[in-house]
Amino acid sequence: MKKLLAFILALGMVLALAACSGKDGQPASLSSASWEEIVDAAKGTTVTFYGWGGDEDRNNWLASVAAPYMKEHYDITLEVVGMNIDEILAKLAGEKEAGSASGSIDMIWINGENFYSAKENGLLYGAFLDKLPNTEAYIDTQDPETLNDFCMPIEGYEAPYGKAQLVLYNDSAVTPETPSSAQELLSYCQQYPGRVTYPALPDFTGSAFVRNIIYEICGWEQFQTMEADYDTVKSAVEPALDYLRSLNPYLWNQGRTFPDSSTTVDAMFADGELVMGMSYSPYGVSVGIENGVYTDTTRTFLFENGTIGNTNYMSIAFNAPNPAGAMVVINAMISAQLQLSQYEKLRNLPVVSPEKLSAEEKAAFDAVDMGEGVLSQDELLAHRLPEMPAKLVPVIEEIWLNEVVGK
Repeated sequence: MKKLLAFILALGMVLALAACSGKDGQPASLSSASWEEIVDAAKGTTVTFYGWGGDEDRNNWLASVAAPYMKEHYDITLEVVGMNIDEILAKLAGEKEAGSASGSIDMIWINGENFYSAKENGLLYGAFLDKLPNTEAYIDTQDPETLNDFCMPIEGYEAPYGKAQLVLYNDSAVTPETPSSAQELLSYCQQYPGRVTYPALPDFTGSAFVRNIIYEICGWEQFQTMEADYDTVKSAVEPALDYLRSLNPYLWNQGRTFPDSSTTVDAMFADGELVMGMSYSPYGVSVGIENGVYTDTTRTFLFENGTIGNTNYMSIAFNAPNPAGAMVVINAMISAQLQLSQYEKLRNLPVVSPEKLSAEEKAAFDAVDMGEGVLSQDELLAHRLPEMPAKLVPVIEEIWLNEVVGK
């Protein structure tokens, strides 16, 4: 009788554990699992991280720093897959339409319009940010950029990865001026005709530059709650369109056409064809100086009224085969240790809150030498403007194409 009772109890325990687990040892409901259970389920698994693969420095960092860190601390194999975000979302949409319960993508590098589209179309896993211990330990959960991505409520569907901010740059040995407003930029272009331009929209940097001009001319507050109606937006940005058209005669190719990408604009600047460039990487100039791409007299500057900044994020696919592993990797990515490594090696603005760092951690961040020709983190953040709602971005890009190019 005792043996039978022991057998029944043992069987009950096995069935209970099975009921609490999904396939491949994943907890059936991660929302109710403890962090220790999530870490245990992720051990020995592979996590696929899909995102834009065009940044070789980031690719190297992921391969040489992040992946070994995940293996050493969590026995997770991090597999990074370079793919444009539109292809990633198309892949997820196809899997959703086919009813695929388990796909091939775990984590996604995402933000802005793409997050808006993915969330609206049910392509994301759901809220997970509050499950991560490092959210409470290092992230300012009341920061507008933790709560909203291009004005869209995040609701825990993504975790911050790194911050970007639009900066302008030129070579002080070639052009001593640093235009600090839209009006000064017009005078600058008139002084150096044909030697200034910006990337054609929808290039990410070119689009941000145009939105920044709109902020300069029209103010930014009205756009935070504006509906994405073509005529409404066009009416609101008309003064900025007038300004952009006034720039055209003094731009490269007289504004009849624009370079296809920020990479092309950067190469034109490095070759001396242009006297000014722009970047969403606020410390990119120091990297360029170190690599011999820019002269050591190249310097970064901002508009006095500020420049647009945003945060890029990590999310989890709706049908991620390894959501537990994805959570563990994302939690590690927002740790002080890996954020410091990104700050040091990739010159990324970190997403950790300085107020939540220990004295030792803060000293480590403060000790990082960001190189020559760049602005301090404090100066950047003091001139940081919020993004527009994601739904306005494609409308503005369409308006620019119709109303500015060649006009």
